[in-house]
Amino acid sequence: MSDISLTTTNTSGFDTESVIGGFAVGIDPMTETGPDPNSVLVADYAACFLPAVRMGARKSGYDLGKMEIEAEADLTDEDNLESISFTLKVEGDVENPEELVELGEQFCHVHTALREELHADVTVETEAFATASA
Repeated sequence: MSDISLTTTNTSGFDTESVIGGFAVGIDPMTETGPDPNSVLVADYAACFLPAVRMGARKSGYDLGKMEIEAEADLTDEDNLESISFTLKVEGDVENPEELVELGEQFCHVHTALREELHADVTVETEAFATASA
């Protein structure tokens, strides 16, 4: 049994809907009906990194107060992600800001997953939606 299970559906065009648990997320590479996949990946990374920093900071005795990440990403001419940068803003005073970066990198699962050797193992099922004949 898998730890994560979801369904992503596309009925026409390019937009998709992913159902994750009880949540539906619309993603569209054309950005007509939702954010594009690269933006969702950058947002997912930031949404993981921020609480990872907070969790690590709490373990280290820091009270960071309000936190925010401003994320930017550059794309290649083929629209592939080339670089991602975060500006991490914290309300609290931190003696060693680089420690927060280390905590985020240590505890963020998305940061850990973004490596070349983690690609989807793809299985293709053809005629998956063919109507059963009587």
